[in-house]
Amino acid sequence: DSPEGMGGVGSYEVSGEITYIDFDEGGEYIADGTSLTIDLNTDSLSDMEQEMNIVGVLVSMTYDEDEEARNGLQCLSQTAPDTITGSASHLNFTNSADGQNGGGSGAHDVTTEWYNSSMIDTVVEGLSESSITDQLDAKGAGLGDYSIEISVSAAGDSCTNPLGGQNEDNGEDVSYTIQLIVLDYSIVPFVEIENI
Repeated sequence: DSPEGMGGVGSYEVSGEITYIDFDEGGEYIADGTSLTIDLNTDSLSDMEQEMNIVGVLVSMTYDEDEEARNGLQCLSQTAPDTITGSASHLNFTNSADGQNGGGSGAHDVTTEWYNSSMIDTVVEGLSESSITDQLDAKGAGLGDYSIEISVSAAGDSCTNPLGGQNEDNGEDVSYTIQLIVLDYSIVPFVEIENI
């Protein structure tokens, strides 16, 4: 049942190399309790980039802390960590991840993929070459609309003295880069050479 020129059920050594296409970048102040939505489409890519095997999207976020700790007779405080959430969606594929600035700077990534990464750099047994290809080649599924959302939940630390109140923290500056993940792969028959 395999397409012409492809091997049947057997053992295959699968290797792959990941590269990235720069898709978008920027930065914005995101107020506490709000979200930044970024809508993108692969129509902005070159013809050569659109022909690549796009198998995922990577969003990298960095952020600092604009809350200031106060020290004095009525207030001894620290900076409370804020939570930054990033999500990346394409077709019916979506993923999200949280990160915190820990009272200082912070960074985290969110990745959404639509290929079987567990096959890379392994020997796959019991499948045909075409079945393996089906799990590694996006066949154009990486083209189209993407939606990226970044939200902030800010927290201000309280003073040790109740009369001192709470630190002010209304949001955070978040910088982001968005990259498309490209997979180049190879599949070769695997023959185990036993000691003679």
